[in-house]
Amino acid sequence: MNLSVIVTTYNRPDALACVLMSLAGQNLPPSEILVADDGSGAATAACVRDWQQRLPCPLHHVWQPDDGFRAAMARNRAAAQASGDYLVFIDGDCMVFPDFTERHRALAETGWFVAGNRLLLDAELTRSTLHGEADPVSWPAWRWLVARGQGRVNRLAPLLRLPGGSWRKHRAGQWRGVRTCNLGLWRRDLLSVNGFDESFAGWGHEDADLAVRLIRSGVKRKDGQFSVPVLHLWHQENPRALEGENYARLMATLNGERDTRSPQGIDQYLPHA
Repeated sequence: MNLSVIVTTYNRPDALACVLMSLAGQNLPPSEILVADDGSGAATAACVRDWQQRLPCPLHHVWQPDDGFRAAMARNRAAAQASGDYLVFIDGDCMVFPDFTERHRALAETGWFVAGNRLLLDAELTRSTLHGEADPVSWPAWRWLVARGQGRVNRLAPLLRLPGGSWRKHRAGQWRGVRTCNLGLWRRDLLSVNGFDESFAGWGHEDADLAVRLIRSGVKRKDGQFSVPVLHLWHQENPRALEGENYARLMATLNGERDTRSPQGIDQYLPHA
């Protein structure tokens, strides 16, 4: 199975460097990494060029002009260029542990997508990580206990590693909590619903909309909790001026008023389009 990791980013090269560093340390490297860039400047391009020389797998920079928050479009463009059979989406501020891609491969199953979870780092721990003063990816258990006691992380449960089993499929039809900061799915399943819906502009709900459409199309949810956590670096909240419109679109999808195939999706970037 060829696995492609797609990293969404926008003008945060210091965080992106930390994410790429964590991907460089994978026990089982992905087949390729694609940076889905929503219009970043020269500093991000320089970061990608630097890491292209240092990663154990190909690194591609898929850039689009900056015209506001268009993460759905950035992800579609990158996924269209991906060569992997299986796609894992993370955000450009989400570091991963060395077993991340290895465990996503183990969880991959025909007819299912995998929804992982995350730990949130506070502003101070994030600053220390970005400056190279802390490396939480390599921490032993006692360091995490100290960090939790100091309020530097929001929880510790995602750090547990539990074996797979039928319990991972108990929420097969549940779309809530599915986030593209940690999502694995077969490329063919993404194409079957025409990818992300690019009418979701601005922050909010494009990942939930994708989950609903996947489930409606027959692809079910498999929980990746207690297996594939990511470490989410702190940042200020994104502007949410268009959240209301995006939420209305999500409700329309839930109510069956919108098709499972996105009307404005990935097909326009595929070679045959």
